[in-house]
Amino acid sequence: MPMSEPVSVIIPTYNRRDYLRQAIASVVTQDHPFELIVVDDGSDDGTVSVVPRDDPRIRYIRQPNRGAAAARNTGIRTARHQLIAFLDSDDRFAAGKLRLQAAAMIAQPRYLVSHTEEIWYRRGVLLNQKKKHRKEEGDLFARSLKLCVVGMSTIMARRQLFETVGLFDESLPCCEDYDLWLRVGCRFPFLLVKEALTFKEGGRQDQLSVRHRIGMDRFRICSIRTLLNSGVLSEEQRLLAKEELVSKCRIYGTGCLKHGRPEEGREYLELARQLTAEHSEKETSLR
Repeated sequence: MPMSEPVSVIIPTYNRRDYLRQAIASVVTQDHPFELIVVDDGSDDGTVSVVPRDDPRIRYIRQPNRGAAAARNTGIRTARHQLIAFLDSDDRFAAGKLRLQAAAMIAQPRYLVSHTEEIWYRRGVLLNQKKKHRKEEGDLFARSLKLCVVGMSTIMARRQLFETVGLFDESLPCCEDYDLWLRVGCRFPFLLVKEALTFKEGGRQDQLSVRHRIGMDRFRICSIRTLLNSGVLSEEQRLLAKEELVSKCRIYGTGCLKHGRPEEGREYLELARQLTAEHSEKETSLR
């Protein structure tokens, strides 16, 4: 195992020219060998003008607008190195991020994926993270069912991880990271680098988490159902996934009824009822 490995950094971007400048700057000043792949997902704000074209470490790829998942997948497919890191175009790396995280992964080669602590800002103001967002190491599957507990811009992974679990689900307009970390978490532990090595910006209307905040559980429900049908879960993981699926279906179904979507609401509440009935029947048969 080499003492250091270069890293392919992938920045997907769509109409974030001004933020992208800062993201790129935080990569090119890293003290570790890298290539930077900027995947422009159909921007029409002149994004190309802020991507340095005279730096051989930077590659610019433009594609029609297909969403964040597709942009990240394009970056993964074209990455030249075995270590792959991600940076959202409105976030920034701290100094030394690539060096410290790559060193941690080389020192503990059994891990295929790692994440780091991060510092959050909302509209430029430092934000205190809630207890539910705390970073942990090891088996994150149970926590990942509740919500996405892995920051996208904190991730560094080996190519082997994607060869095993697959790429981001391009059918999901949001929660594609939640979906992937579930597929990863049910099979592999996460290494935690206990230093804040990413600065995350939030609270803007153009962010997917804000645009899709109403009804976001619908995509998480889809992810859990797909995972349950994949055949990769242990019996314990299946029970955890079904329990969370019932909870999310009830919450989302009730929300639909309150917001004037009775047919959709009844559909999800019925799914929750069916899952609960199946679980009760199974418990009865085992007595």
